[in-house]
Amino acid sequence: MRTIDDDCIFCQIANGKIPTHMVYEDDDVAAFLDAGQVTYGHTLLVPKYHLKDIFAYDDEDAQTVFARLPKIARAVRAAFPDSQGVNILNNNGELAGQSVFHSHIHIIPRYSTDDDFDLKWQPQPEGTYSDQELDALAEKIHAQIKES
Repeated sequence: MRTIDDDCIFCQIANGKIPTHMVYEDDDVAAFLDAGQVTYGHTLLVPKYHLKDIFAYDDEDAQTVFARLPKIARAVRAAFPDSQGVNILNNNGELAGQSVFHSHIHIIPRYSTDDDFDLKWQPQPEGTYSDQELDALAEKIHAQIKES
């Protein structure tokens, strides 16, 4: 059931109760400039109804929200022709960097390696895990997919 949380800032923004710099909206989603611009043009895409994170999505929610993502990303890229790329991020949980607990997708235009945005991770060296360990890992995830 799709509901709005009156205490959620993104529900309020997406439903016109708090002013924002809206770039797109329809009956189900809103896209607006992030108040804390990481780079020039940093945009958020959110459902207009409350979903805490990706784990709250069902198939219909995923189709509703993610179907709009390419359109918004293309618009952001076209609006800033000097950008060299776009990062698309979705943080789920506090440890993963989620600070507003209403599902949202960041669309962040990239201008240079010095544009105040950085996303780093250190991959494990190839061979850290044996084929048997990777097979077991894949099977563990596959089993959860079959159960859902």
